[in-house]
Amino acid sequence: MQTFIKAQTASLGATVVDFLVTVLAVEIFKSWYVSASFMGTVCGGIFHFSLGRSWVFHSQDPKVGTQAMRYFVIWNGSLFLNAAGVYLITHYAGISYIISKVISSLLVGIGYNYLMQKKFVFR
Repeated sequence: MQTFIKAQTASLGATVVDFLVTVLAVEIFKSWYVSASFMGTVCGGIFHFSLGRSWVFHSQDPKVGTQAMRYFVIWNGSLFLNAAGVYLITHYAGISYIISKVISSLLVGIGYNYLMQKKFVFR
């Protein structure tokens, strides 16, 4: 249970990074919300890998590159699921991209990211 709580805390931190980048890109730099979501996910992913490796799963594996590669594979799935979720929810439900991003992030974070990181990336 402690690992799950730490993983969710790390995810929350990564989500803060993700959302900050996304909102700044849209509101300040006038980026398209899907491109901004992509950029936010990239920044959040880098932050999350670092915390996941050192703090959440206490990985001692000296092969950082191997773990990073596995994380990258899972992260690509997360990137696709988040971007698709933001687009589909915003476009078809007609709600704000921020609310869409919250919904998508929660679904992907709990239903996909945690399980894949625990079972595949940081095993």
